[in-house]
Amino acid sequence: MSRVHIEKLVADWTQEIVEVTELELVDVEYVKEPSGWVLRVFIDKPGGVDLEDCRQVSEALDLKLDEEDPIPGSYCLEVSSPGLERPLKKPSDYQRFAGRKAQIRTYSALHGRKRFEGILAGLAGDNVLLEWEGETIEIPLELIAKANLALEL
Repeated sequence: MSRVHIEKLVADWTQEIVEVTELELVDVEYVKEPSGWVLRVFIDKPGGVDLEDCRQVSEALDLKLDEEDPIPGSYCLEVSSPGLERPLKKPSDYQRFAGRKAQIRTYSALHGRKRFEGILAGLAGDNVLLEWEGETIEIPLELIAKANLALEL
């Protein structure tokens, strides 16, 4: 089973687990690290997640993974908060975090560059609005390779 398929499957299962709570699935990644394969699940909720939230999701997901056994070989399951620089994955994230500083990387150049840091100003259709260098620019969602909140000091 491919890495992408495993991530999709685990995301679907995690979504089922959190949908009856105030928790939100932020992201799932299945990566090879020097210590071996790691399956990471990032969850969040208003006010932030705590250890008990992570434990409950981890235990429920662990049961599903044992039952279905989609991953050959050994791996480590980690369930945690996405942190202060959480990724922006869904269109609704750009609305929810309007007014916050974000870093956005695009697949191809826009305004002569691929990396932007500015203040999120929401969405206009399928474009992210970003206050950047004194103006508000539009970045098409399909051009975004990676986006995350930036640490504000």
